[in-house]
Amino acid sequence: MNPEEPVPPERDEERGAPVGRRLVLGMLGLGALGVAAAPTLQHGLESFLGSAADKDPTGLTDLLPNGGGFRYYSVASSVPDRSAADYRLTVDGLVDRPTTYTLPALRALPQTRLVRDVQCVTGWRVPETPFEGVRLSAILDAAGVRPSAKALRLTCFDGTYSESLTLSQARRADVLVALRMQDKPLGHTHGGPVRLYVGPMYFYKSAKWLSGITVTDRVEPGYWEERGYDVDAWVGRSNGRDDEPTQ
Repeated sequence: MNPEEPVPPERDEERGAPVGRRLVLGMLGLGALGVAAAPTLQHGLESFLGSAADKDPTGLTDLLPNGGGFRYYSVASSVPDRSAADYRLTVDGLVDRPTTYTLPALRALPQTRLVRDVQCVTGWRVPETPFEGVRLSAILDAAGVRPSAKALRLTCFDGTYSESLTLSQARRADVLVALRMQDKPLGHTHGGPVRLYVGPMYFYKSAKWLSGITVTDRVEPGYWEERGYDVDAWVGRSNGRDDEPTQ
């Protein structure tokens, strides 16, 4: 699951030592402040909470409100930053033209802007969230997908998370290699500088910190699918939930 996703039940017993009372009260105070803060302060609080969640073994930060209504969670103990100078996205596997994109190269491609609700499989929802980036179908077309291809394996530079899509899902017009979110460049805590965005599926499919797209001959279940989540994660039609569709 991505760092906006709350901790699933199986995570509980993995949490670390109890948190001190002062830290709990301090975090709750910050969360309350964020609700009423001005936009500049709100952005700073959001960045703080995202950074804190990367290092929080207790899961407490998942309970705090923050700018935009997102929740932060990472399956890796820490995630390195990638700048425009050192970010790379590789496209390989069953393609005729394996490619490595820099961030400026991705920015130079035609961009598509979508506005959709973000729906977490655990229940929270952020309405009308703008995403902007390159259609995944355009990147696949440029790579020259071979006839034997059936699916994609998506990997991330956190070194841990992975996701999957069938080729037909990946070619949908509402699936982006996203460079912007909420009309600003993707920050680190939201999966930047580049993440996947899969409009009609639960948010765990929208892999953060995207670094690899490998075209395969079969679906290889991703991180959370290996732990019981549905491979096909259509909002309202999977994982036993009946949420309203996001489109």
